[in-house]
Amino acid sequence: MKISLFGNRYQEKYKTPLRDFVGYLQEAHSLSVEADFAAYLTSLGFDLSDSRTFSLDDFEGDELAVSIGGDGTLLSKASRLASHNTPVVGINTGHLGYLAACRLNEAREMIENIARGECRHEQRTMLQLVSINGKACDNIIALNEIAILRQDTTSMISMPTTINGTMLTTYMGDGLVISTPTGSTAYNMSVGGPIIMPMTSCLALSPISPHSLTMRPIVVGDDSEIEVTINTRAQWIQVSVDGMAMTLPSGSTVKIGHAPYKLSVIQKKDHNFANTLREKLLWGADQR
Repeated sequence: MKISLFGNRYQEKYKTPLRDFVGYLQEAHSLSVEADFAAYLTSLGFDLSDSRTFSLDDFEGDELAVSIGGDGTLLSKASRLASHNTPVVGINTGHLGYLAACRLNEAREMIENIARGECRHEQRTMLQLVSINGKACDNIIALNEIAILRQDTTSMISMPTTINGTMLTTYMGDGLVISTPTGSTAYNMSVGGPIIMPMTSCLALSPISPHSLTMRPIVVGDDSEIEVTINTRAQWIQVSVDGMAMTLPSGSTVKIGHAPYKLSVIQKKDHNFANTLREKLLWGADQR
């Protein structure tokens, strides 16, 4: 297979198994390594002379992408991979590794299973920041969520919100999380939003610290176009796209919709979402 490899720069304690895995990829497949990760591996003494390097900005797609690190590593590349229809498998060397298919000691077997077609391809909905104050945005994409947050103030923010042009409500509180099913177990869950099966065709809107007992999360179709105007006494507000923050003036209006493509995330053939919830998030665990 033609494989593109990328990862984070925190792999020292995995140096030996990582060297074995990269060596296997070089011998058994056609391997390209993202330039920054290649420089890091070289600094650890890896021989990458048999591999090509590529810049993510120039990435044009491959049969398979392999992400080594945590969920943040995969999230940071998700938009580029999805736009070039490249499926990705996550190899966890981070903490939770919720999006990962396996740990590093299982990575070779996982790649061999993928080569034989013994895996699952899960098509994950992505969000797009469509426009800011009526001006179209260029490729601002999220796999997890787009969050609207207050900045440099303790005053709550007021957020009149429409769905497909129809008034939904005015959220009052610290902010609003618009989440995909993939992101439902991330920031959305931490603010009390619903857990959603990964390939469900919907989005969740979950207020952050709402100033009302009746203001609860709501689930809408993933074909919805959501428009939010953000008002506060402070001069600035913040919009976070999968953790990448931008500062906007109070009174700004943002429009959010689904991205024009989905990300194909590869999991083991017997992968089960409920098992992942129980094992990684201790869902339903009785601690008595």
